[in-house]
Amino acid sequence: MDIDSDGGVLTITFDRPEVRNAISRETATTLAETIADASPDEYHAIVITGDGDAFSAGGDIEAMATEPDPPREAYEDLTNSFGRVVEAMLECPVPIVAKVSGDAVGAGLAIVALSDIAYATEEATFSCAFVRVGLIPDTGGTFMLPHLIGLRAAKKLAFTGEFVDAERAADLDLINEAVPASELDGRVTETVERLGRRPTDVIGITKQAMHENLGRRWTEALDYENLLQGHARETDSHEEGVAAFLEGRDPAFNE
Repeated sequence: MDIDSDGGVLTITFDRPEVRNAISRETATTLAETIADASPDEYHAIVITGDGDAFSAGGDIEAMATEPDPPREAYEDLTNSFGRVVEAMLECPVPIVAKVSGDAVGAGLAIVALSDIAYATEEATFSCAFVRVGLIPDTGGTFMLPHLIGLRAAKKLAFTGEFVDAERAADLDLINEAVPASELDGRVTETVERLGRRPTDVIGITKQAMHENLGRRWTEALDYENLLQGHARETDSHEEGVAAFLEGRDPAFNE
């Protein structure tokens, strides 16, 4: 996995194209630690992408075949690797953008679903392929997919392991948009630059509110929303936003 930092953007690239960027437990752990360590004081965006013609083919099936684990050990290994990826991505206060220039399968699909914003080339395909190897969706798949694309659509993807194209993925809200390959870099750069002009700390609070309120009753969700809005009103970003509005200028966030 290649990790690069430039201009307030942390770029994480799966770089095992020879195995279609399959994700080992070690890679998952490193991914989780990298995202968990990302601070809004240092970054305004995280971009996750893949090298070669795949975003990620998901978990390393060859490693699974050579390392059969008893259920308890498998539970602990998943919790401490792919489970940590879910926790890190959902709790990260820095917005995460998936740049999908190839197929996203299994855990690769789940990582796209866990990202805050996602773009893909028109040629990319997506599959919740766990069932093809006799597994249930993991890396948060059974949680995030029903919330993101709806229960019925999530069941069809999970039960059949079918591949869907990028246009269908966009229709399902699995990604924000499918774009020509020649436009992918530009679309992601445009979004990342726009995020850089917004208050990263407040985006983090917004993300926290949305994720924590998934599944809550509306009365509890409203109470939590009001609580976090109180915290947002205490930020320097809010002070700068109000001052900029009153002075008729663009706000200078993240400075």
